[in-house]
This record gives sequence, structure tokens and C-alpha cells, in this order.
Amino acid sequence: MSSTAADVVRLLTVRGETLAVAESLTGGMVAAAITAVPGASKAFRGSVTAYATELKRELLGVDAGLLTARGAVDPQVAARMAAGVRKALGADWGIATTGVAGPDAQDGQPVGTVFVAVDGPFGADDPSARGGKVEALRLNGDRAEIRMESVRSVLALLLRELAGEQTGNERAQDTERNGGF
Repeated sequence: MSSTAADVVRLLTVRGETLAVAESLTGGMVAAAITAVPGASKAFRGSVTAYATELKRELLGVDAGLLTARGAVDPQVAARMAAGVRKALGADWGIATTGVAGPDAQDGQPVGTVFVAVDGPFGADDPSARGGKVEALRLNGDRAEIRMESVRSVLALLLRELAGEQTGNERAQDTERNGGF
């Protein structure tokens, strides 16, 4: 079991929030890492493994024009996959992976090109702050190593966002308790 996955489940559970996962190159490995954590059912809503490009459109609502123009290995596609699974499965947070694990390049992208994304209630008091965050990765190694690092990276991205949100909330509570700025 991954300690990052355990930390994600713990933070989501403490916050009373839920997670949904959209996966392409990882083929269910992110969902497997999360569900390996005892108590994951308190926070994990489910996952969609949209390996085929058309499923990204059909199941996750990724724009067909974007897929045609940019291909499935694209930062905007990753962001829309995370937002789409969050909406489709009714979760507070959505995360996604898309990329090229090999052995061949795809959509003009070399092996090791990966995009991981998180979509959630960022800055809930500021509507302009809502939305997603994407990280571009250039990974080395064989297919298995690229897929495992993609799992680690998307969970780490979510954990950073959850920890940042928690820190921000604690600051807001401290300000209220202390009667001002």
C-alpha cells in the first residue's frame, strides 16, 4: 500500500470529501492504489478507465474538437478528464492520468510524456479559483516504471492540493478565533 494513497484517503475522510479517478495510461492502477487502503470506501466514489480516446469523449465529456486537434496526450485533455470524472461520479475531487507509457510514441508525443491533473473545490470562496491543476511529466524508464511513476505523481499532486487546502482552512479558522487579521 502506498503511504501517499493512505495520506490521501485519510485527509479526504477527515474532511468528509470524496474522490473519483479517470485513468488512461495507468489502466486502473490509481484506483487500485487507493482501494488498497483500509477505509477507502469512506472517500472513494469510483473510477473510469478510458483507455480508448473515444471513451474520453463519451464517458468523461472531453471535447471532441480538442481530442482531434491535440490528441489524447495533452494537458487540457488531462484537466477535462479530471473535471469530467468528478462531475460524472459526483465527487468533490477528480484526478486523471493520460500519457505515453510505450513502447511507441502516440499523438506525436514521445514515450514518457505524461499529464496528471486534479480538479476540485479550490478556493471555494473565490469562484475564479475553482477548477483544475495539471502537471506535465517527462518520465524515463520502461513501460512499468512510467506507469508506476504516473500513479505516484497524480496521488502526490492531489495530496499537495489537499494539504494546501487544509492549511488555508486552518489559517482562516485562526483568523476568526483571533478576531481579525
